[in-house]
Amino acid sequence: MKAIVTGHSRGLGKAICLELLNQGIPVLGLARTVPDSPVHPLLTDVALDLSDTPALLDWIDSQALRQYMAGAPAVVLINNAGVVEPIGPLHRQNPASIARAVQLNITAVLALSAACVQQRDGGQPLRIVHVSSGAARNPYPGWSVYCATKAALDMHAQAVAADQIQGLRICSLAPGVIDTDMQGEIRASNPDDFPNLARFKALKAQNQLQTPQDCAETLIHYVLGHRFGELAVADLRQIG
Repeated sequence: MKAIVTGHSRGLGKAICLELLNQGIPVLGLARTVPDSPVHPLLTDVALDLSDTPALLDWIDSQALRQYMAGAPAVVLINNAGVVEPIGPLHRQNPASIARAVQLNITAVLALSAACVQQRDGGQPLRIVHVSSGAARNPYPGWSVYCATKAALDMHAQAVAADQIQGLRICSLAPGVIDTDMQGEIRASNPDDFPNLARFKALKAQNQLQTPQDCAETLIHYVLGHRFGELAVADLRQIG
């Protein structure tokens, strides 16, 4: 098996990448910034700003993805990269930030998913994971863009599952609340922009956040298991 992980340079994506590598699974990591030299012999780093749609499409057209996938007995794509910004009510959202969030949280995910299906080596089995959020299924004031973009991933996974493509399993998977840089950004929000700020600060203060490592271990166990794909939309806290 080979894996492709977006946003693998920090947070949950980094933990997922390391868990796969620890299991001897080669990883192609796509992130805006990557180390100058490889940190593991099974890791291939690609510096790519996934919010830059023309750059992403140029990379897909370069055949680098097809070459990486060729010959692997199976492939798993983990669409992890994403942003929570812009935070705030609609009248205070920067249009450029909205566009970037949509390009990163939705466009890149859908484009990479389609490219992986189209560039499979014959009937190569493929598993696609969209890292979703509880915000996809529950509206939060101040998070209209984040909620909408994550909800789009949930619907995408359900519609793709309905296509019944041979050899493809897909799930939009909410991992729970994790102690990452994104949580730090959330806790630094203006309470006028994010009324639920106190709740998220309390989760940190009360040690109720998962570590990225613990979450990644549970997530990869599920993704590589026989039950993956039974549900097109799932919550790791309920099935892990």
